[in-house]
Amino acid sequence: MKENRIEREKRIISKMITLFCLKKEGNSVMCSMCLELQRYAHDRLSHCPLGDRKSSCKNCKIHCYNPVMREKMKEVMRFSGPRMIFYAPLDTIWHLIH
Repeated sequence: MKENRIEREKRIISKMITLFCLKKEGNSVMCSMCLELQRYAHDRLSHCPLGDRKSSCKNCKIHCYNPVMREKMKEVMRFSGPRMIFYAPLDTIWHLIH
């Protein structure tokens, strides 16, 4: 079964948050704040009004994240984004071309 865009985004964001939590924060398992951010991101993606037609969240005109979570996600992306090529190269390439 082909993975839809929303499910792919959920999978990639989970990898990015996990990478941030384990490597940047130095945790051995996901901390409660990162788990909450992951749940929040998945919920936002599940309820995205654009569905599979969505672009990246940073280019979206809707901005469904609250300001606190949006800043935390920016922090995660700034750290994890450049490192994803080493931890998930195929996902990184897909994300760059879509």
